[in-house]
Amino acid sequence: MIVLGIESSCDETAAAVVKDGKKILSNVVSSQVDFHKKYGGVVPEIASRKHVESIVPVIKEVLGEAKLTLDNIEGIAVTRGPGLVGSLLIGISVAKSIAYAKNLPLIGVNHLEGHLNTIFLEETDLEFPFVGLVVSGGHTNLYHVRAMGDYDFLGQTRDDAAGEAFDKVAKLLGLGYPGGAIIDKMAKDGNAAAINFPRAIIAKDSFDFSFSGIKTAVLHYIKRQDGDINNGHAKDIVASFQEAVVDVLVTKVVQAAKRCKVDKAVLAGGVAANSRLREKMAIQSEKEDIEVFIPSTYLCTDNAAMIASVGDYYLEKGITSPLTLNASSRLPLGKRLGNSTT
Repeated sequence: MIVLGIESSCDETAAAVVKDGKKILSNVVSSQVDFHKKYGGVVPEIASRKHVESIVPVIKEVLGEAKLTLDNIEGIAVTRGPGLVGSLLIGISVAKSIAYAKNLPLIGVNHLEGHLNTIFLEETDLEFPFVGLVVSGGHTNLYHVRAMGDYDFLGQTRDDAAGEAFDKVAKLLGLGYPGGAIIDKMAKDGNAAAINFPRAIIAKDSFDFSFSGIKTAVLHYIKRQDGDINNGHAKDIVASFQEAVVDVLVTKVVQAAKRCKVDKAVLAGGVAANSRLREKMAIQSEKEDIEVFIPSTYLCTDNAAMIASVGDYYLEKGITSPLTLNASSRLPLGKRLGNSTT
């Protein structure tokens, strides 16, 4: 099956054509970063407007790269949530229009499920079950992935998502937006042990996260410096901050793998592109005899190939969505287990 995927959950307008759920024929992402930079974060109204402007050209581009037309498409997959409602509605409206006009089956896909299964676009031999961490600017969620469509929800952030904390710390230091990539690059020249920022561990038996406290700790540290922060000092601050966040993420993933009695872990989402997280996860997983899988960096961020891939699975099973499909800003994934928040 050849599926056209559409993703517009936040500030990336994306489309992709995927064959048989595994082979990417084309994958285009139109970034809005330059439009949101001056605000230090995503402005929902601007994001929606840019999606309106970009979505048709992006779909035309992705079809052109695949050397196909809509007549060759056999199914439509679109992100239905979670995300910004205004942004989601743009993608859903276009997807429904194409499905109606071409009489194609439509499937709404959970954005988080897309991230969890992105790895199968590259690792065709990976087998279930595994522990999956979706870590991005909007999400920090941990799952026991038993099979495609079968997820146990283990925990999530109780406040800031990890990527959100990166953006806020970058803003405190006047480094620019998006903060994750800037801090990752800058931290390479800093001393990660220079400042002992706190690691928030909710409880030994909980897989929830909290990153608001470390952000506040960085704020108080900066205030104590009375504005006396040179470039070298700033590098130490971001390196120490990054190390604290990475420590918590790696610790929780390893603990979850042990609790679920699995020997594989998958990391996904924009923060999974962070070089220190990849490095530390590799080191720790080797010690714990856990095999770790992380997509290529271009597939870590929001993209439509992951939506098309998951969509293909459901469409092949005959599962479709009606043309009354609507957006959902909060769309839980999986059964909630343990002491995780709801």
